[in-house]
Amino acid sequence: MGETTSEPLLKVEQVTKQFPGVKALQNVELTLHRGEVHAVIGENGAGKSTLMKILAGVQPLDSGTVHIEGNTVNLDSVETALGHGIALIHQELNLADNLDVGSNIFLGREPLRLGLIDHSRVHTEAQQYLDAVGLEVSPDKLVKELSVGKQQMVEIAKALSINARVLIMDEPTSSLSQKETENLFEVIRDLRNRGVSIIYISHRLGEVKELADRVTVLRDGENAGELSHDRINHDAMVKLMVGRDLSAFYQHTPREPENTVLQVTNLRTPIHPQHELSFEVMAGEIVGVAGLVGAGRTEMLQTLFGVTPAVGGTIDICGETVNPQNPIEAIRSGIALAPEDRKQQGIILEMAVRENMSLPSLRRDQNKGFLNRQKEVDITTEMIEQMRIKTPHAEQAVRFLSGGNQQKVVLGKWLAMEPKLLLLDEPTRGIDVGARQEIYGLMEKLAKRGVAILFVSSEMEEVLGMSDRALVMHEGRLAGELKRSDLSEEAIMQLATGKQPAEEVHTE
Repeated sequence: MGETTSEPLLKVEQVTKQFPGVKALQNVELTLHRGEVHAVIGENGAGKSTLMKILAGVQPLDSGTVHIEGNTVNLDSVETALGHGIALIHQELNLADNLDVGSNIFLGREPLRLGLIDHSRVHTEAQQYLDAVGLEVSPDKLVKELSVGKQQMVEIAKALSINARVLIMDEPTSSLSQKETENLFEVIRDLRNRGVSIIYISHRLGEVKELADRVTVLRDGENAGELSHDRINHDAMVKLMVGRDLSAFYQHTPREPENTVLQVTNLRTPIHPQHELSFEVMAGEIVGVAGLVGAGRTEMLQTLFGVTPAVGGTIDICGETVNPQNPIEAIRSGIALAPEDRKQQGIILEMAVRENMSLPSLRRDQNKGFLNRQKEVDITTEMIEQMRIKTPHAEQAVRFLSGGNQQKVVLGKWLAMEPKLLLLDEPTRGIDVGARQEIYGLMEKLAKRGVAILFVSSEMEEVLGMSDRALVMHEGRLAGELKRSDLSEEAIMQLATGKQPAEEVHTE
């Protein structure tokens, strides 16, 4: 970490930004030193993205000042910000996937020779920047042929090529595998050691604790507090983010299992037909599914829901064999799935909250081809109230809601169906800590009602905090099962990495 007693590289003073009807930022302060990883965290709507867009020249500030090396600057465009060495790496990567890596790195700044692009120089210099981020790909390779993690590294190489002194990373690991995340962390630490300053935005507080030298917390567009390195911990961050103590963040109370709701016997999925899966989930039980990316967790849920029908084995719901061949059959059997990609698979963004809520129940609530509008309104009103969905009205298009409220709509539409089995795939991905707690509270409430819940999560804390039991998958097979009393990060990782045979840890 850089010397914090010297003049900051970047200083934000009293920055205010207002949109029609919304005060996004109010007198926000931020300092960034050379060679520092400074995390900026907060709930959705706290003002993080707005502040970063101001620093990157995407949006103008209304009032306040920004200083670089003690000099007041006017970041009135992206080009101006880049000229001062500030580069923003968006969550949604901004690369031209039909161009090669080298062309992307120098896009708009191509070195010329005799008035033409000097491709040899592009290749040579691009290679230097790729080496700097540890990315072993040819500058001639098309971007669309790279994984998301490698595209992320290309973005960083591009930023280094403009001699960026400040890198702003917005949720950089949201689409990365564990291995890609580890590689990114290594690059970040190397950049820090070379004097590059990084502003790191993430909902994943474990990452923040691991990487950050300092943390600035925003709440409702204002500074909520700052944490030095030795004070960074989960509870301290959460308390500043939500303005209240969430020491009992995971409020799950284990209960005695009741009757069996889901019985899976020798199930073979299309993606891993060589492995057989056998397990059960009881009424009122919350069972977590852990494993590394590619372990087959999502694919298993999709098979249970009939998206990709099983190629062998049986699926029983409450003692009746169902083996759904499509989602309609699964829904009729009392199975509901909240998918990982809620925007593509869970909701229709252009439709209203009311319309999204009623989608699964159209067949149930129609009479001779006509929808019972009153029932639709009643269900929507009940779900909005029950799930505390923040929306001006039921006719609001879902795309205007925050990520957490969109997820509540996804869950609400299924709850209206009163499912026997609820499948959740990464239920809190991309949502803020306050909304997370509400989702956990909802899971707890449903379990008390006797709903069986099977959820996939890549968040270790989530699995440990909410599971009565955990199933751990490795390369398409069930590597082991852990009772709540046996749950630990070490035990899960041993199974997830295939380092321990299933029979040594399986518990009845």
